[in-house]
Amino acid sequence: MSSDQIQLNAKDIYEKDFKVEFRGYSQKEVDEFLDVIIQDYDAFQQEIQRLRQENDRIKKSSMEQQHTRTRAPQQNTQVNYDVLKRLSNLEKAVFGKKVSNSAE
Repeated sequence: MSSDQIQLNAKDIYEKDFKVEFRGYSQKEVDEFLDVIIQDYDAFQQEIQRLRQENDRIKKSSMEQQHTRTRAPQQNTQVNYDVLKRLSNLEKAVFGKKVSNSAE
């Protein structure tokens, strides 16, 4: 529902005047009912605004998470390469000494 489809707001309802006829509705009851409608409209408008803000926040958070996910594998590749290089050097140091000890 867009704001273009909404025909009334709280002010329009509040300022609405009805024609008075001899056998019409009780003006007091109509006014009380319109007051309730105005309160509902205000509550709906506040809820719509809150939901729009929450929706924007969630979209922004989702975009940030997607951006983080796309960069993470590149960083892990670099870390894995460094770990493998260190492991290789360690194996050379450990097994190199054992080979030289068994040859003696």
